[in-house]
Amino acid sequence: MAPNQVQIRSHVLSTPPAPPQMAADHFARRLELETDAWDLHEDLTNKVNGIVVLDARQSDSFAAEHIPGAINLHHAKITADTTATWSKTATYVVYCAGVNCNASTKGCAKLADLGFNVKELLDGLEGWKKEGYPVETGTSPIPVKRRA
Repeated sequence: MAPNQVQIRSHVLSTPPAPPQMAADHFARRLELETDAWDLHEDLTNKVNGIVVLDARQSDSFAAEHIPGAINLHHAKITADTTATWSKTATYVVYCAGVNCNASTKGCAKLADLGFNVKELLDGLEGWKKEGYPVETGTSPIPVKRRA
């Protein structure tokens, strides 16, 4: 180092990066558990089978606006009884209001405990709308067992 050169401490590198394989494993795990608005929108647009979109917010929030085609069950009401007719082969993409809401996390945890395949929608409805995707209003259009 030159005599008058000041060493700047890196905040990013103060903890060294993980080895590449560890990083690959970590990010693969995240993709198993999460999806984003673009991926979901593409699959809904292409009518990919086996995906059910679940809004884990309160019913009044759902009625005010939600992802088109989504169904609604508040996370606190997710039980073996309320999901008894739901497909165990479908993947449930669960969302809530956004990053400052954990209803989707709670919903995913409960569904996974009941044996369902789940992914959490990153940034929830807020992220969906930021991408410019449409929302609709009203109540769940059809029962879950028909959607799976």
